[in-house]
Amino acid sequence: MLTTLLIELLDRIRRPWVPLLGAVLLSGCSSLDYYGQLARGQLALLHARQPVQALIDDPAQPQQLRQRLALTQEARSFASSSLGLPDNDSYRVYADIQRPYVVWNLFATAEFSLQPETQCFPIAGCVAYRGYYQLSRARGAAALLRQQGLDTWVGGVEAYSTLGWFDDPLLNTMLRWDDDRLAALIFHELAHQQLYVPGDTAFNESFASFVEREGLNQWRASRGLSTRGDEDSRRRDALTRLVLDARERLEHLYASSLPPERMRQAKAEEFERLRRDYRAMRDRDWGGYNRFDAWVEGPMNNAKLLPFGLYDQWVPAFAALFREARGNWQAFYRRAGELGDLPQQERTRALESLAANR
Repeated sequence: MLTTLLIELLDRIRRPWVPLLGAVLLSGCSSLDYYGQLARGQLALLHARQPVQALIDDPAQPQQLRQRLALTQEARSFASSSLGLPDNDSYRVYADIQRPYVVWNLFATAEFSLQPETQCFPIAGCVAYRGYYQLSRARGAAALLRQQGLDTWVGGVEAYSTLGWFDDPLLNTMLRWDDDRLAALIFHELAHQQLYVPGDTAFNESFASFVEREGLNQWRASRGLSTRGDEDSRRRDALTRLVLDARERLEHLYASSLPPERMRQAKAEEFERLRRDYRAMRDRDWGGYNRFDAWVEGPMNNAKLLPFGLYDQWVPAFAALFREARGNWQAFYRRAGELGDLPQQERTRALESLAANR
């Protein structure tokens, strides 16, 4: 059985830090500090890893932890054997990082835009957020961007993928979720290792979200459970539709020629309309179920809406592609990879066509 030290040594031999170090050397002082905290955070994560099976077999470990870890290994094996996802040591190691989130993502937009301020990386390409291993750093960076007149939002993340550069660990941040959400996270993050297109966050996240959802349905069926269609899922989908409708109205507003003060007022009115629509849906359709109240009633701006458009924009297109592949995962991955190889505009047109035929 591999020890933690051996796992780390093998990782460092197989997957050197050259791309990240090159980015640091080519960056200015502020970027140097940012990349430095990324490197320190990732190294700390690697250092904290332990083989999952050793923890499961250790009677000194809490019984609940051992049971939860055993479930993850069933889901991990299912991901490769039944969903065709990469078969490696990712999620076969565990790290307790002693905090509620592994990173905090900072989203930012201009005051009158829903286009994200992007961060470009040597391997991942340009993404719609900046990640920080410390909440204080994320909040500090957000404050500086707000001084420049930008809208910002900081959201905690339970897990992320290094795209196969390292053996990604299960984290204590993931174990607080229920069984379904825990399995879904594993499927989602492994999907990023299966296919990733640098610079196209909406494609990547929608692909992983589809694999997560369909994978979860198949995982539940394999365990003799009904496929997902539960009330919580329907509520989340309904909230997503409300937010995307609000985004569309805001896009039209920002494309208008209104003077700044009038546009600012209209923007605030749109956010208040979103809140009213949510309250009406909550009270009319959900019997007062208020799980999403804190998010909706909290401070609202463009940046807070960004993840909705990024994580599920093309899910219907990938669902249509999966049907075309007759539910064959390998055929589906090949077709998705062909889409990923297309130039951006051609890829978007192809996804739009798939979504229209869902």
